[in-house]
Amino acid sequence: MSILVYIEHAEGKVKKTSLEAVSFAKELSAKTREGEVIAVALGTVDSGELASVGKAGAAKVLHASDSRLNDGVIQAHAAAVAQAFKSVGAKTLVLAKSSLGDAVAARLAIKLNAGLVSNVIELPNTDNGYVVKRSIYTGKAFAETKVTTENKILAVKKNAVDLKTDGANASVEAFSVNLSDSDFASKITSTERATGEILLPEADIVVSGGRGMKGPENWGMIENLAKVLGAATGCSKPVSDIGWRPHHEHVGQTGVKVAPSLYVAVGISGAIQHLAGVNSSKCIVVINKDPEAPFFKAADYGIVGDAFEVLPKLTEALKAEL
Repeated sequence: MSILVYIEHAEGKVKKTSLEAVSFAKELSAKTREGEVIAVALGTVDSGELASVGKAGAAKVLHASDSRLNDGVIQAHAAAVAQAFKSVGAKTLVLAKSSLGDAVAARLAIKLNAGLVSNVIELPNTDNGYVVKRSIYTGKAFAETKVTTENKILAVKKNAVDLKTDGANASVEAFSVNLSDSDFASKITSTERATGEILLPEADIVVSGGRGMKGPENWGMIENLAKVLGAATGCSKPVSDIGWRPHHEHVGQTGVKVAPSLYVAVGISGAIQHLAGVNSSKCIVVINKDPEAPFFKAADYGIVGDAFEVLPKLTEALKAEL
């Protein structure tokens, strides 16, 4: 028996959120004694990169290298993971909550007759059954869900668990999957990827700007601070709506929902729709010249001041320290 982890990769690298899922599975295995942690990777990716998954806690990685799986066709991924799940005799599947992960997990719940819990933030409580704590209402509340099925699927929320890096490299084994034409009935005709050195969904630090930046010509200050911090850049909805920044940088309830370790909001008032997209951040820093800005109520730290004065000084101070 073992715990299977479905890992995602992009541009030749395993995603950090998937590594967090591996670390979660490792801790879960120690608690429930379900055996070793085995990961499954689909599509083209270097075996050396897959071996490094062991540092997060996996003993072995099954690699289905079929190039048809590169596009992330949901039905095909679900079929492949279901075969891996049965092959290793797993009773629990762990994966990162993501746009692809959500869709694959839903199909796997049917294929495996498994109870599915999403937005998981803690190891399950097994004192009286199998109870999983999850985040709900965009992080404003928590729910405890009891799973009664033999097979279980846990989708782990980003940054909810600590990423372990002290393990040894995992062994990588070729895994042959039996996929039919019907598994590829859906076709992805085109993909538009967000650009930038660090992308929002994977970023551990995010620096966002709002209308307080007064115009796109001033965004260099946001980008400079982000570069010093090794952060991704984001923006409020009004900023993307008026064309100052691309829509893929829009952070909020109707945009990209983020959960970084640090979220820096510059010149953003803090409308409820924006807060809904960032309130899972571990630490929120707000810079705004209006001391009554609603965002200050949600902030861990706040600076009342003009962004055009604060940002250059903050950036230079960080350069001296980092």
